[in-house]
Amino acid sequence: MTDKLDKALTDKAKTSIEILEQAKLDYQRVTFANSLGAEDVVITHMIATHKPDIDQFMLDTGRLPEETLELLAEISKTYDLDIQVYFPDASQIESWVRKNGINAFYESQELRKACCHIRKVEPLKRALKGYKAWITGLRRSQSVTRGDMKNVTWDEGNGLYKVSPLLDWTESDVWDYIRHHNIPYNKLHDQHYPSIGCAPCTRAIAVGEDVRAGRWWWENEETKECGLHIIEK
Repeated sequence: MTDKLDKALTDKAKTSIEILEQAKLDYQRVTFANSLGAEDVVITHMIATHKPDIDQFMLDTGRLPEETLELLAEISKTYDLDIQVYFPDASQIESWVRKNGINAFYESQELRKACCHIRKVEPLKRALKGYKAWITGLRRSQSVTRGDMKNVTWDEGNGLYKVSPLLDWTESDVWDYIRHHNIPYNKLHDQHYPSIGCAPCTRAIAVGEDVRAGRWWWENEETKECGLHIIEK
């Protein structure tokens, strides 16, 4: 554990924990969509230490970096967690690849979103079945598409509430919290990968680039969503 957190971050952490606790009180059946990114390991720590009866799951798309899978094993052991893993439908993947090619997502936004739908959106719907609310690690400053989000919103597409307890956190807040609590994190972060998704759709960023620049870098900023988080206007 590192030096004491400053008051501003201590207050943010307290508010985030209160949001998690209130979500459990309000909705009872709550699950956390754990992508094992920096924000999500912060929430993992909060749930494990303050609200362990919130379920957790992750989506293994079949194209994740090995470092992400290593972190799944490490963090599950560290916090004694049963993180449920959901996989895409193999027959849908086989059909898509036969028709379009193994890396067709580079060719068009339409093909990329179709790949994301099979590998992420459809498994997400299975993972959320039966729950009243789900928790995400979204932050407003991550993307131009997330600036107007609220901590609790109705997710029309999935038919339940979406809770985002870290919306007001900065990148430095996240890392100060990780270091303070010595939380395991993805080693790719140390190789200039601030945002980590599937291996072929994620790259390291250069100094001065936006933190989301390494995700779907061949697309415009306004299109960089996979379909898991549809922003209502």
